[in-house]
Amino acid sequence: MKTRMFAALVAVGVSAFGTSVATSAAATTLNGAGATFSQPLWQQVGSNLKSKGLTLNYQGIGSGAGVSQFVAGTVDFAASDPPLTQTQIGLTEKNGGPTVHIPVAFGAITVSYHIPGVKSGLRLNGGTIANIYLGKITKWNDPAIKKLNPKVKLPDLAITVYRRAESSGTTAGFTLFLSKYSSEWAAKAGPPGNTAKWPVGTGAQGNAGVAAGVKQRVGAIGYVEQAYAVQNKFTFAAVQNRKKEWIYPSLKSVSLAGKGLKVQKSLRFTAIDNPVKGAYPIVSQTFMINHRNICGQKGVNADKAAAIVGVINYIYSKPGTKTLNKLIYAAIPADLKKKVGKQMKTFNCNGAKIKAKKF
Repeated sequence: MKTRMFAALVAVGVSAFGTSVATSAAATTLNGAGATFSQPLWQQVGSNLKSKGLTLNYQGIGSGAGVSQFVAGTVDFAASDPPLTQTQIGLTEKNGGPTVHIPVAFGAITVSYHIPGVKSGLRLNGGTIANIYLGKITKWNDPAIKKLNPKVKLPDLAITVYRRAESSGTTAGFTLFLSKYSSEWAAKAGPPGNTAKWPVGTGAQGNAGVAAGVKQRVGAIGYVEQAYAVQNKFTFAAVQNRKKEWIYPSLKSVSLAGKGLKVQKSLRFTAIDNPVKGAYPIVSQTFMINHRNICGQKGVNADKAAAIVGVINYIYSKPGTKTLNKLIYAAIPADLKKKVGKQMKTFNCNGAKIKAKKF
């Protein structure tokens, strides 16, 4: 067993990606901001690594706002669910050099509802969900919903729609899904993205805000990341996928959505509506956004760069995977990890090799 004195020395080993690893007793603080979708993940990782000398401060302010803070140099890393747009990439690279997307997990965007007497598993397909968010379906006993659920006793209850108020990665995933099943949605709400021209609905801040609205209002519906839905003991829908299967969001169905994805060399991709058997169709990836020269980011020194790479290694480790799974996030599959490993070998600190902290 290592003594405290030995632990205070720097020990070099090998990470999951074959890069050099350094451990140090010196405390490090990392500041991140972005997606509320991945906020439970970052909070738990921070809690797990607190005793290992890392303070991880994370603000769940929405993917768009997180990227803006990263561009402004007020945080060490950003978290975004959708890959950055070319405009966002241009802004980040202007202020710190080439940008790298590191996928950290997959998670379900649930269609959560508050209907007395109706259990989880209500069947809703893409077209029906789109019509609810278009304001065309306004009651839970609408014929379109009854047709999909002939054995469910649906009440004559008004639907209250909740959606995100700010620039949101969860919105980007949800609207991308709706656009694939409703041309009318795309025409009226605009192209998929972090914001939409919402025809109806009450805006709420973050996944937590939408979850609070659904919880408080009888008849409500909202799109909520699964960790929030489970925390609030929500009932949520089984959604029809490309294979015409009714799929309930679970760790297994979320994991399947990460299989066989078309991934760009830059690691930009989307898992929404992956046509894999058994896959839940509204699954979002979530990325950690850094510069290839991690120390190109304002305020990031060699110590912080070592911690950032160490955090990625931890998330990809067995303990990290266990942490993800407890929160009902699916880990990145092995084939994608190999591609990430190649990207991580290009990380540097002003040209110098980074010795990742071991957590």
